[in-house]
Amino acid sequence: MSVRVLHWLRAQLDTDTWRNTDAMYRAVVVGVGLVAAGVLAHSLEMVLIGAPLLISLVLAARSPTGEPVVHPPAMPRATESGQHTEAVFDIEASPGVELVALRAPYGRKRGIGHVHLLPGTVQEVRTELAHAGWGEGVDLRPDRLFTGPDALRVYGPIVGREGRRTVLPPVVPLPAGPLPPRPAGLVGVHRSPRPGDSTELRDIRVFQPGDRLRRIDWRVSLRAAASNGGVLAPNLLHVRERHAEADATLVIALDTQVDVGAELADWALAVPGSGVREGGSLDIAVRAASSLAASYLRQGDRVGLVDMGRPQLSVPPGSGSRQLLKIRHQLVICSRSAGWAPRPVLRPQQAPPGALVIVLSPFLDDAMVDLTATVVRRGTRVLAMDLLPDPLVAVAKDPWGEVVLKVLRTEHEMRLETLRQHGIPVLKWGDEASATLRGLARGRR
Repeated sequence: MSVRVLHWLRAQLDTDTWRNTDAMYRAVVVGVGLVAAGVLAHSLEMVLIGAPLLISLVLAARSPTGEPVVHPPAMPRATESGQHTEAVFDIEASPGVELVALRAPYGRKRGIGHVHLLPGTVQEVRTELAHAGWGEGVDLRPDRLFTGPDALRVYGPIVGREGRRTVLPPVVPLPAGPLPPRPAGLVGVHRSPRPGDSTELRDIRVFQPGDRLRRIDWRVSLRAAASNGGVLAPNLLHVRERHAEADATLVIALDTQVDVGAELADWALAVPGSGVREGGSLDIAVRAASSLAASYLRQGDRVGLVDMGRPQLSVPPGSGSRQLLKIRHQLVICSRSAGWAPRPVLRPQQAPPGALVIVLSPFLDDAMVDLTATVVRRGTRVLAMDLLPDPLVAVAKDPWGEVVLKVLRTEHEMRLETLRQHGIPVLKWGDEASATLRGLARGRR
């Protein structure tokens, strides 16, 4: 007898099957008790109160016995920031189901969403998904609960599978800035020192065997013939020599060791969720890296990504739209794995000769400045992008808050001045970044 009771209790605790609720047991006790008491006390009122409870028990005994199912929608694993997507949940409820409680995403907020109480006849639920930020999170988790008549028997609750989605960092259109010509391939838009078939004139020289006839400069050749008595000899033919068009390499070096915001009081606090502060230095760095990569890849250049905190997460230089998608996915992975590292690393093989390295960092560590200066001493061209939020806000309740803020600003400015003394241009990400990149490009030409 005790074994049967134990199996019965286990069956009641199993949520993946139809089971009785506490309301069922209360209806049994109260209904039978009222009817029995009314019969013994000859009280019609007690019988009339207890009879509906017993009728409800009879109806509950006819509750559905099938297995209701909720089919989650097939959604892409990655989506764009701000992109709206409609998710449709198909519900297959058993006959006799009275209510369906479904937890689904609601509105434009990321998370498991609110609980929707729906009639048992509903066959599908539609909801709109949209993420304003970027990163990796849970936006689909269809927890559900089905109830029979009067909620005396229920099926569930069942915790649904989490639908994890990667929201890619947004891309802001930027003008292509300065890139040194690196003749790794003659398919780019940058001028190469070697001769080729570009539109930019390199030199005018004497015709040599192997030159194409369409390259002959007839004006120069006729002037040379006129000085020779009007006889156009083969040795007087001149050709126009043009520069070749070469692709260039951009390496985006990301500082993932620190993530700070404008409030100094929040620097020591952990960030819930994805671990990236909204509007912080790492958030700005990821958005800047995504925009820079898209801008340079659009014109056919090669772009790579280096995580200076964890070099194993780096992406070698490449070109094309697939490279941009790979970099944006890797930026999410780098931000998820961000944290303190013993020292920043940028190996020589990660920055090919002739490449341009853009360092994205708040420059709160002397080691980052030393590494950037070391890269310059290797002969690599470097741009430093300062991502420290401005203005910084001191701790209000700390009597030393303003002093600490002043010391931080002074040390930060000294680090930036050290970079400038090494010949490294220092940019501030924002509206001035585009103008500065244009100015540097004009200076190169």
